[in-house]
Amino acid sequence: MTIRTTDLLTIGEAAILLRFPRRRVLDLCARGLLPYVSVGSHRRVRRADVEALIHPVLTRAELEQLWLHQAIAARYTAQPSAVLAIAEINLRRLRRLHPGGAEWEWLERWEVLLAGEPAAVVEALTSPARYAVRLRSASPFAGVLSERERRAVLDDFAESRRDQARPLRLTSLERVMRAV
Repeated sequence: MTIRTTDLLTIGEAAILLRFPRRRVLDLCARGLLPYVSVGSHRRVRRADVEALIHPVLTRAELEQLWLHQAIAARYTAQPSAVLAIAEINLRRLRRLHPGGAEWEWLERWEVLLAGEPAAVVEALTSPARYAVRLRSASPFAGVLSERERRAVLDDFAESRRDQARPLRLTSLERVMRAV
């Protein structure tokens, strides 16, 4: 099978790249942990999102934050007005807590994003880009996920990290042990 180099991949192509069963990729999409778009009756995922899972350039904390915000993006697409109401309340509270400085700048950016197109909000919530990572560090979405949902996302994140871990070959292990 040849994998296309376009921005959108089929679920099967994403499964091959991730070395996950197709069902697991569909599950990640259904839970909102891997953003997707519908093209007819088929789902497509962004190559950047799949590659971010394969070769994370983010720290572990940033990846956790990304997974949580991907779940928030799923909730936002399902219930936009409820999520926006929570975010706006949190923005007001955060502005009172941080009346100036760097945090204020990012809170203003969130305010502009929330007033704009929904696609821009979803992009900010789900993108592995540095700008989005920094933006999410001043996130106004606390309380959108219940503690149980939050815990489930973090458990899924930990499980995905275990899935990607590879056992050391015996020769590599011997070499490491001799070096110690």
